[in-house]
Amino acid sequence: AVTLVEPEERFTACPFSNEVIAGLRDLDAQRFGYDGLRREGVEVVHRSAAAVDARYRRVRLDDGTELAYDRLVLAPGIELRFDALPGYDQAAAEAMPHAWKAGDQTLLLRRQLEAMPDGGMVAIAAPANPFRCPPGPYERASLIAHYLKTRKPRSKLIVLDAKDAFSKQRLFQAAWDALYPGLLEWVPLSSGGRVTEVDAAARTLVTEFGSHRADVANIIPPQRAGAIARAAGVADQTGWCPIDPVTFESRLQPGIHVIGDAAIAGAMPKSAFAANSQAQVCAAAVAALLRGEAPAKQKLINTCYSLVAPGYGISVAGVYRPAEGLLREVEGAGGTSPLDAPPEVREMEARYAEAWFQTITGSVFG
Repeated sequence: AVTLVEPEERFTACPFSNEVIAGLRDLDAQRFGYDGLRREGVEVVHRSAAAVDARYRRVRLDDGTELAYDRLVLAPGIELRFDALPGYDQAAAEAMPHAWKAGDQTLLLRRQLEAMPDGGMVAIAAPANPFRCPPGPYERASLIAHYLKTRKPRSKLIVLDAKDAFSKQRLFQAAWDALYPGLLEWVPLSSGGRVTEVDAAARTLVTEFGSHRADVANIIPPQRAGAIARAAGVADQTGWCPIDPVTFESRLQPGIHVIGDAAIAGAMPKSAFAANSQAQVCAAAVAALLRGEAPAKQKLINTCYSLVAPGYGISVAGVYRPAEGLLREVEGAGGTSPLDAPPEVREMEARYAEAWFQTITGSVFG
């Protein structure tokens, strides 16, 4: 018997939500229900998990109900650390949205862009690693730049970054040079890009080298595993969850498995494709353990597509295997899109991205 505990009655997907922000996609295209899982025989309980008793193997829901389990799989997702950036709290997020959990915040950022006058300044604050979707801030910057170029061409966009390097950097920067010269500026850590404080009322971002006032400010704060991970005792001092790379069983609490963004998955990034790969490997491991068998060591894959403009896609792929207690990348098995690819290849990758989204959501939600 399999029970899914999920507080929301409809899932809102983060992949492709940057297109929603840029006015290229409707949010309804990101939303999915759970009837397909019910048809597969999964019991779906729309409540929040409030506590986990690992000793007695029970989950307490927010209405007081308790569920017993033989094996528990946690997908805590992320919690935004509103304590990590002075001036940025949940109230500030209503003025300077993070939009790092798809839904209302996605639409808020979109409305702010629509309301901004031509000639305005947009600022994005990107956090240090680790965080959900490493290429996400740069895809977002690209698609917002496309919106500005086509709708408000006198406007500017600045990316203030707490890092000196990021995923698919050469591909993104080549695209920016070609598509958005003079419109999009990236400021790395070494040039004073790390945001140290924000003033939501004044829409000002403070860095070690100065301050930047923005008409629209997108603050992506530091993150950690969702609150249920701490309640279950599976998060360590880093805020994330150490796991066995073969079974995804917690290294801190036996009988509990952790998958997705919350897991410390070695070289494997915090992406939707990675989470889906981990889920499949974890499910096979749980089935084996319940039969009293040793789980097989399996390779996992990840492919991450990003759009820098409509019809312009880039990607990075990797293959991972358990080794020395971690998930390590298989050398030579992955790679990125060619730096000098012709337009038809970029267009093909954009189509692959959409096909991937349709495939993964179809397989998950039925």
